[in-house]
Amino acid sequence: MSEKPVSERKCVICGKPQTEQYKPFCSKRCADVDLNRWFSGGYAIPAVEEDEPDDEAPPGRT
Repeated sequence: MSEKPVSERKCVICGKPQTEQYKPFCSKRCADVDLNRWFSGGYAIPAVEEDEPDDEAPPGRT
């Protein structure tokens, strides 16, 4: 299976053709949009914290 040339791939933000300089994006703007999503928590993976059992102390505590 061969990969498409960069010019045929789509920007992961806006869908325009990627450029070699900013791949996988088409421009600095789209790269900055992606970076902002990381910084603002837009790509955060939700997690559920489990409660510790009451009869056991956490490690390092007595």
